[in-house]
Amino acid sequence: MLNAVNHFFTTFGASVIVPVMIFLVAGLLGVKLKVALQSALAAGVGLTGFGWLISAFTPAVTKLIKQMVQTTGIHLPIVDLGWQTGSLAAFGSTVGLTFFIGGLLLELALFALKITRVFMPSNLWNNFGFMIWATMAYTVTHNLGLALGLATFLLLVTLLLAEIQADAWSTFYGIKNATVAAPHNIEQVVPILLLDPLWNLLGFNRVHVTPARFKARFGLLGEPTALGALLGLLIGILGNLTRLTSLSAWGQIAQFTIQLAAIMTIFPLVTQVFAGAFAPLAAAIDQRHQTSDQASTDLTDPKRWFLAIDDGVGYGETTTLMAGMLLIPLMVGVAFLLPGNRALPVVDLIALPFMIESIVALTRGNLLKILATGVVWFSLGLYAASWLGDVYTAAVAQYGTALPTGVVLITSFNLIARPLNALIFAAFISQNPVWIGLCLLLYLIGLVALRTRRPQIWAYLRKMAAQNEPAK
Repeated sequence: MLNAVNHFFTTFGASVIVPVMIFLVAGLLGVKLKVALQSALAAGVGLTGFGWLISAFTPAVTKLIKQMVQTTGIHLPIVDLGWQTGSLAAFGSTVGLTFFIGGLLLELALFALKITRVFMPSNLWNNFGFMIWATMAYTVTHNLGLALGLATFLLLVTLLLAEIQADAWSTFYGIKNATVAAPHNIEQVVPILLLDPLWNLLGFNRVHVTPARFKARFGLLGEPTALGALLGLLIGILGNLTRLTSLSAWGQIAQFTIQLAAIMTIFPLVTQVFAGAFAPLAAAIDQRHQTSDQASTDLTDPKRWFLAIDDGVGYGETTTLMAGMLLIPLMVGVAFLLPGNRALPVVDLIALPFMIESIVALTRGNLLKILATGVVWFSLGLYAASWLGDVYTAAVAQYGTALPTGVVLITSFNLIARPLNALIFAAFISQNPVWIGLCLLLYLIGLVALRTRRPQIWAYLRKMAAQNEPAK
């Protein structure tokens, strides 16, 4: 049965599975058949568009990163080959597929029992983010129960963090009653909650660097297309520092300038199509949680719940995309300079906009805070990837795909450079009841706090986010 499940999902892929899930959810919400079908098709078209754009853009970015590496002469033995290698291993392992089925049932139960207000099955495809950690745990311990326990705990933590940031994400990205809950991208809620007060003390909230401000101040030069071109020119030059006297170098720089300008222009258009898939669902949710209590608000409404949607919806937002592109050369530089780091981010650098959405939403697009938080957290993530390089490589080699010739150790910057997930992983594979028990205790404290103080938590996050807006 597990082989059949694996064959089914690898055959149809996300661009088919996600629309089917959206169609089913729309039906359960009472959306008209025609509208449900339009939503499903829009989701499929959007995901296909994302795939085409990223597939076309990734080789250009990867080539420049490799040139930067050659320029420095620094050798980092663990190479990032992208999240796709991890997803293949996740769906190729027995423990991964077991959790895929069991996790779906658990997600339904947690929502039905109102332990969470996030409906996770609508984001079913991204469950491979749990499955890869279970696969690695089983590779290390050969303990099926412990591996499944780890994946289950990561699911609980993911739902907790997704609900904490749900109000902020929904507000910033303009998709009512929606949030993102990909396990490999949601943990960024933690660093911005911890670091935001520090950034405010340093005055970062008073530095209003946003694409909107650029546009207001510089006109045409502040448009996303122009910003993409300027950023493409910068990255192109950094990738060709040692050969700026050659015509071929300037040819590559010019091409990348146009390519990044195109991404900054086209991606938001595709995002609009994809986001449109969720509008009817959000409206249906809104109708269902309307209460007769006129005093209730989005903060206090006891019937409010959120649809977990693919984080591709936020990828094309201008601030998110711009910050992600700026972090590409920053993280390559950090990888070279970070003492003790063994991991080189390459392919997954294009996923950086996915990886920062929670930070963007909780700071209302404060570019300085986004970059500072990203550098701090992803630097810790490089240490996690360095530690887990051997384990991840073994898991992919056993359950995924053959490694490219000459590559000894691999990682996924998006899946594995995850400080919080790595700490939880370390606690579980230690098989020490004290460490595992501490993880459970901290989760329960967070859960109780959210269930009893949810309006206050959301109000606090709104207040913190508002500090990033210019005074009127």
